[in-house]
Amino acid sequence: MKKTKNEMKLIFPSLSENERLARIAVGGFISAENPTVAELNELKTAVSEAVTNCIVHAYRDTVGLIELTARLSDGGVYIKIRDKGCGIEDVERAMEPLYTTLADEERSGLGFSVMESFTDSVSVKSRLGIGTTVVMKKKLRSRI
Repeated sequence: MKKTKNEMKLIFPSLSENERLARIAVGGFISAENPTVAELNELKTAVSEAVTNCIVHAYRDTVGLIELTARLSDGGVYIKIRDKGCGIEDVERAMEPLYTTLADEERSGLGFSVMESFTDSVSVKSRLGIGTTVVMKKKLRSRI
């Protein structure tokens, strides 16, 4: 088991301006591991997509809380983003590229694809009426 070096938790309302807050917080937090610029940008983008999903889908017509946890361990980062929104009816389908439930709002349906392309693993657990948890992991290149 890898030793945890540091961990942070941030809870914030599902307001669109807080997507930026999440990016900045994660970027600042993981910078302690001296990631490459590409790794930093990839993780910030993956977090942005996950938080945007909470804002747009989980709490569609209301404001709720988003919980972001980031953990640094030897050589990697673990990021969990959790909401207590409406949940996802079919996670497997929702993770298909270009699938969206909001096509009338010009949504691309690429959020999960972006998360998967910028991290080593993405897992999604969701229950209708309970909420959704997205966990992303990425191993960082050693820059010693």
